[in-house]
Amino acid sequence: MKTIQGQIVDIQNQRIFSGEITIDSGKIQSITEKEHDVKHYILPGFVDAHIHIESSMLVPSEFAKIAVKHGTIATVSDPHEIANVLGVKGVEFMIENGKKTPFKFNFGAPSCVPATTFESAGAIIDSDDIKTLMANPDIKYLAEMMNYPGVLFDDAEVLKKIAWAKHYNKPVDGHAPGLRGDDVTKYINAGISTDHECFTYDEALEKLQKGMKILIREGSAAKNFEALIDLLPDHYQNMMFCSDDKHPDDLLLNHINALCARAVAKGIDVFKVLQVACINPVKHYNLDVGLLQKNDVADFIIVEDLKAFKTLQTYIDGALVFDNGTSLVKDVAFENLNNFDTEIKTIEDFKVESTAKQIRVIEALEGQLVTNQLIEEATLHNGNLVSNTKTDVLKMTVVNRYKNDEPALAFIKNFGLKEGAIASSVGHDSHNIIAVGVNDEAICKAVNLIIENKGGICAVSDTHQKIVSLPVAGIMSDKNAETIGHAYAELDTFAKQLGTTLNAPYMTLSFMALLVIPALKLSDKGLFDGGKFEFTSLEVN
Repeated sequence: MKTIQGQIVDIQNQRIFSGEITIDSGKIQSITEKEHDVKHYILPGFVDAHIHIESSMLVPSEFAKIAVKHGTIATVSDPHEIANVLGVKGVEFMIENGKKTPFKFNFGAPSCVPATTFESAGAIIDSDDIKTLMANPDIKYLAEMMNYPGVLFDDAEVLKKIAWAKHYNKPVDGHAPGLRGDDVTKYINAGISTDHECFTYDEALEKLQKGMKILIREGSAAKNFEALIDLLPDHYQNMMFCSDDKHPDDLLLNHINALCARAVAKGIDVFKVLQVACINPVKHYNLDVGLLQKNDVADFIIVEDLKAFKTLQTYIDGALVFDNGTSLVKDVAFENLNNFDTEIKTIEDFKVESTAKQIRVIEALEGQLVTNQLIEEATLHNGNLVSNTKTDVLKMTVVNRYKNDEPALAFIKNFGLKEGAIASSVGHDSHNIIAVGVNDEAICKAVNLIIENKGGICAVSDTHQKIVSLPVAGIMSDKNAETIGHAYAELDTFAKQLGTTLNAPYMTLSFMALLVIPALKLSDKGLFDGGKFEFTSLEVN
């Protein structure tokens, strides 16, 4: 039996009172009003309503150690990234690793492996696999249905996957950036209940009015908080917070707590903010997470105030897992699974022979997953299309990492490199190798550094090279958050010294092969028009 005193935040009844909580056998036995001098606030823990743990470059057990420091006690996690590398085996790795911690990971069944037929992934998860996964009580929902054209055109395999989720009475997550009108109505009517991809107020409002739950996403690359936060006061019953993708250096700084602080600073009612951050994900996904009620499992946090939400203590199932600066989540042993099989490349592999006067160019946008399609003047050298640092039109490549194949080549604007190249084997969704550089030599050097390490993120100059190895599926580290966060921050600094002006260049780079988000992207099979959902040519006539 344990008793804890504080200012108890009763979100559901919108009141705060001085009281005492009694815990026994991991459950709340009683909550009683009681006068005392304790000023700290007790409230339910935060839940990230949609995140790919893999994007933190940490395995779940290491992610948990950091998340509890920020008052996060649970996540709704889509293991889509590792599934595209290792299939069901990858999903099972995430579940089993996460189970060895007290943290409440709630994994979904990845609905789009591979995400499209226009790229090479390391695995396939079909509707039969989804049936098996949905029968597993550890799988809480069908993860984001990125193949919205498949829904709109009644693709039989897509509809079977959704049907299995309905059969097991589990929610279906959406992913439909920019989808409006009759198309979004059909998408919702297929049984899809959420979207975390809204990037305008009007789009999110339409989806809310048509019955969807809208997630306000603020990750390391995609940031939609400012665009959507004004919807919260009127729609707080049907909104949630998520980070989607959060890099390790960012995770060390904050998590959902920071979104609460920003919302309250805008003058939004604290109970509405906490409803979104703590309550709604638990109810929507039917999570085994306590909400600070009598007979609930004792999941809660103690914070200094209701402005900055600085976490002092975190409790999960009645156990103290974070205490005044120290995470009490233990180390977990695990095996480094991987799937990496391509040969070292030559400079010749990255040449593009051409006589074109104009080319299609991907325009990367700061803080967005969407890109624009530009038509730019071609720069030729000895009959080869080359990077132009003056106009910031740089050559990029996507290299199949699962088998030996010719690199796909294109050009991109807004990376701003003046020297060298950057590369990554974190490339949504199939996690092939992506690189951008000022010349073919630098691109080749960066790609080969990734191949030699069987995964990682790197930067190379004429004289230096730096890599953060990612030996777990080529997308996660086997190190702790502090080590990987520090190494990532150093690499980020090096990339910026090479000239990139992007806030999160590696996160932005990782999305340049994300074909399901318009307008122009590059897969290992070629340049892809995300609006028309078909391949297009690099050269313009």
